[in-house]
Amino acid sequence: EAAIQASMAGLGSEPGELSDSELLLLLEEPGDHLRGSPVERPPQKRAQTPLEKYYLTYLCVTDLSTQSWCEQQMVYGRELPPLQAPETVVLLNTGKSIHLARELEVHDVVKVHTTSKEDSWAIKILNLLSVIPVLQAGGCVRELPVFGVIEDVFLTGIIDELCYSAKGELELRELKTRGRPFMPSGAQKKRDYFQVCLYKYIFDAMVQGQLKPDVITNHIQLRPEQPLGSQIREHAQKVGFTVTSFGDLLELMYLNLTLSDIPSIDCLKIEYSHQESNTLLGTEVVRFEEEKVREKAQNYLAYWKGQREVQGVEIEEAWKCQSCSYSEICDWRKKRILTLPNSVLHL
Repeated sequence: EAAIQASMAGLGSEPGELSDSELLLLLEEPGDHLRGSPVERPPQKRAQTPLEKYYLTYLCVTDLSTQSWCEQQMVYGRELPPLQAPETVVLLNTGKSIHLARELEVHDVVKVHTTSKEDSWAIKILNLLSVIPVLQAGGCVRELPVFGVIEDVFLTGIIDELCYSAKGELELRELKTRGRPFMPSGAQKKRDYFQVCLYKYIFDAMVQGQLKPDVITNHIQLRPEQPLGSQIREHAQKVGFTVTSFGDLLELMYLNLTLSDIPSIDCLKIEYSHQESNTLLGTEVVRFEEEKVREKAQNYLAYWKGQREVQGVEIEEAWKCQSCSYSEICDWRKKRILTLPNSVLHL
């Protein structure tokens, strides 16, 4: 079995930990990065939403989980040049090696040349189609692409691992690699919990038949009639699919998902591992509460849709500013300092 590389997405905000799925995004070719691709830009006669301002047709799950750490930090990360400390670069390089080793345990990675936006999305869909039979047979899969819509915003992500437990339950396992040899803080865990809950929310909707072909083409402005590139067609044939256009592939994806009898995810687990020693630091079992997940997603997406202004951390979480590269220029931080009484410690 072979996986072909998919598009890039945003990284997590905390310099001490990254998931395998986030590291996968660092291995992609810049030409396949669609999220910042130019789109037709008509004259603006009204205030732009953040989605319009950054020319985005979709978001990544990691965009929303990063918001749960600090929304203002996420915005600065988009608008300003990346500020990467040397230790962060080392973390990323080490994480790449860990990621590749884990991925190659279950499949090869094949690079495929793309000639259109539709080709790049076809890569994601082919990677999804290739693991459906494995899940049906009770096997374990890694780097599973997921797509879905919440509050009329298209979201995409990559699940680190899906496998069946001894009880026959479908279990999601997210790996977080840490540069420090101890478990994360409660605030970091909350961000990670939200991330895996979003994965479940989107995956469950996919296998329940909610990801219809026009959902993808309408939200991401893709052409179903677009012919697929020769390398995409060749790879599809190798894995058992004869397709000509992007629309053909979308129909195959929809039919395979809805007829597969793959169950919803039963259990969510996050494994924290120390990079240097490759030691498991601990495992967290995450409780999924659909209503709370939907409410948090609605709040974060309200920013992207222009329904509210950007927000930073509250006073009780001001300790996050100590490790933030943007703390000296942060407008939110400056405003909060001005509102504090003299007796309160400044941020």
